[in-house]
Amino acid sequence: MNPSLAFGALDTVLGRLLVGATETGVAWLAFRDGPGARARAAERAGLPVVTDPDRLAPALAGLAAYFDGEPRDFTLPIDWRLTSPLQRQVLTKLYESVPYGQVVTYGELGERSAAGVPAQAIGQVMGGNPIPLIVPCHRVVAANGLGGYSGGSGVEVKRWLLTLEGALPATLDWDLATAP
Repeated sequence: MNPSLAFGALDTVLGRLLVGATETGVAWLAFRDGPGARARAAERAGLPVVTDPDRLAPALAGLAAYFDGEPRDFTLPIDWRLTSPLQRQVLTKLYESVPYGQVVTYGELGERSAAGVPAQAIGQVMGGNPIPLIVPCHRVVAANGLGGYSGGSGVEVKRWLLTLEGALPATLDWDLATAP
């Protein structure tokens, strides 16, 4: 069987998420679904697009449960083909070692992953994560604050996700029933 990419979408409080999976596992997640996002993912993967709802069902069900507030560590198979060796090393360590409701600093993740690069480079790896949420780059924070976030509408999405997970206390002006 030739490798292929299948897409599925899920409406969430943060918008319509796009998930892409190969036969190996989840390879892509974007915070905005649409023809452009699908075309970019397919071009980056270099794979033909097929229709295969069964392939996406576990990821979409897991994401739905996550957004329903169910504490969730994803245990989905991941296809790392869209990552460099450094990204794969760091993101695999993140996926395997930072559970729901916990955070790690960029520097700590660099040490855990034995990547041999400074915290700033770890931040760049997080910014290039092709599978945010499932590979939880939102759980990686700066030593002096939240740090950045390239998913959705930026750092406010990161704050919302960490508040949902209980890693940040809800503030008086923050309502989990609404999203940025």
